[in-house]
Amino acid sequence: MNDFTHSLPSVSLSDTEPLVTKADVLILGIRGTGTGCPEHENVADLLDLLGFTGERDQVMTFPAGERATASVIVAVALPAEPSEADLRAAAARGLRAAPKGTAAIAFHPTSVEETVAVAEGARLGGYRYDRYKTSRDDSETSSEPREVTILSLFAEDSAALVEQSDAVTQSVAQVRHWVNASPSDQRPPIFADEIAAYSAAFVGNDVAVEIWDEVRLAEENCGGIIGVGLGSAAPPRLVTLTYAPADATTHLALVGKGITYDSGGLSIKPAVALATMKMDMAGAAAVVGTTLAVARLGLPIKITTYACLAENMPSGAAFRPGDVLAMRNGSTVEIHNTDAEGRLVIADGLALAVAVKPDQIIDVATLTGACMVALGERTTGVLGTDEGLIGAVLSASRTAGESMWPLPITDEMGAAVRSSTIADLRQHDPKPYGGAMYAAAFLREFVGEVPWAHLDIAGPSFNNGSAYDEIPSGGTGVAVRTLVQLVRDMTS
Repeated sequence: MNDFTHSLPSVSLSDTEPLVTKADVLILGIRGTGTGCPEHENVADLLDLLGFTGERDQVMTFPAGERATASVIVAVALPAEPSEADLRAAAARGLRAAPKGTAAIAFHPTSVEETVAVAEGARLGGYRYDRYKTSRDDSETSSEPREVTILSLFAEDSAALVEQSDAVTQSVAQVRHWVNASPSDQRPPIFADEIAAYSAAFVGNDVAVEIWDEVRLAEENCGGIIGVGLGSAAPPRLVTLTYAPADATTHLALVGKGITYDSGGLSIKPAVALATMKMDMAGAAAVVGTTLAVARLGLPIKITTYACLAENMPSGAAFRPGDVLAMRNGSTVEIHNTDAEGRLVIADGLALAVAVKPDQIIDVATLTGACMVALGERTTGVLGTDEGLIGAVLSASRTAGESMWPLPITDEMGAAVRSSTIADLRQHDPKPYGGAMYAAAFLREFVGEVPWAHLDIAGPSFNNGSAYDEIPSGGTGVAVRTLVQLVRDMTS
């Protein structure tokens, strides 16, 4: 099991004046023109000389000289009136630009909430993943500060909320770890055991964990999960987490797609698409991370979480286009494309969720490339049956600073899903249009009357480029912050 504490910088709070704070690096936020900011006036000549204009994302690093106690100043551009998202992103950018040593971030937050946002940005932006590095010593592998102090007039008042935010950033880091792991080290039985071990280590008896192996899955008629896993030598698993505090006021079910590696099965992917397919379990990781963060925070909500784990591989035993699978809810599904496997494992998870009679269901899945075509690589698509729940998810995403956008499920997609001539449902539409909506329409067949929202995180779950804002290269941990915020909103 990975150690998230090694991957995140430590963050503390102080109300010390920026220019005299004892740190190796001073990360200084320059708001707008900087008018009225003594720290800006103290470095204004250098900023002008270096061509600092205050444009969005601009960062400059230079020796402090006699201008500050710190040896190095990192100037980070901020809007004149930055949002919490602006502060979160800027803290991460500044930290990445800083040399190793201790750092202090002086963004002059005007509230407790802004102070918390800066702390979150430092934690999330300072994430690193070094499981496979031969040396894990901080002094050798770290190129940025690992000890960070947030300077704020609200330091004392912010301490409790910053501690709470740490519970969320810890879960985000663990989700990133799971997504970044080599797929050979994260096959379904291994991943299931890691989830159980992680839950026990950090939550103890507050969360109950149950694992179904392939025999139990077959006994429980989970034909979607079993079918997808047939081609792999590593059999599928279903992990159920139950968080049920005595003061729970509502019951939320979470379902996550956990394809630990997706080759496409017999409908095999092109070689260029295979390199990052270890990330196809990001949905399962996200719902587990959310559940454990909520448990750490002690929020008064019951959560039942299903992580649907399988490895989609081609072999003589693999399921085929043309097969018909019998699903957990009793319906039959005609298979057209074995690379549309995620909806099959999620469908069984949704059927199981309906059976426990929750008030709402949310699933999270790296489901369709079509959603990336529609919304790009950084935005989650949100679809579902309940406008109130969809609106609540979108509102929570804005507070959390994660980009999400609603998409419809049109009537034509529902009709297409039910158009199979040999089974109840058709798994995949051969037409290259509306793929994200078709997949959601398929999932809708398994939620009954329970209010349901579907988060398609195919784009933002994995950053295949350079780090930006608080998002690192590789696994991003997307959806955890939004879902935790959603639970806060539900229980406030």
